[in-house]
Amino acid sequence: MKANKDKTLDRLSRLEGQVRGVAKMVETGRYCMDILAQTAAIRSAILGVEKLVLENHAEHCVETAIRSGDPEEQRAKFDELIGLLQKASK
Repeated sequence: MKANKDKTLDRLSRLEGQVRGVAKMVETGRYCMDILAQTAAIRSAILGVEKLVLENHAEHCVETAIRSGDPEEQRAKFDELIGLLQKASK
């Protein structure tokens, strides 16, 4: 879990720098296509962060619910995942 957390924090730190960089690009009037290329890279990086967090959730939270044998806890974790997928598809 620590390795995943460190990876996630590292990616978020890089994303923060990328966003600041894009803000500077806008301030200085850089070419729109250059800005759009950077926002596409940010979008891709965010998806990478989401993937890491989702993997962590599945490996720890969902697995714990499955092992618990508690149908309510299992249903709650399942419903969380479905809710996330529904938000992502909008």
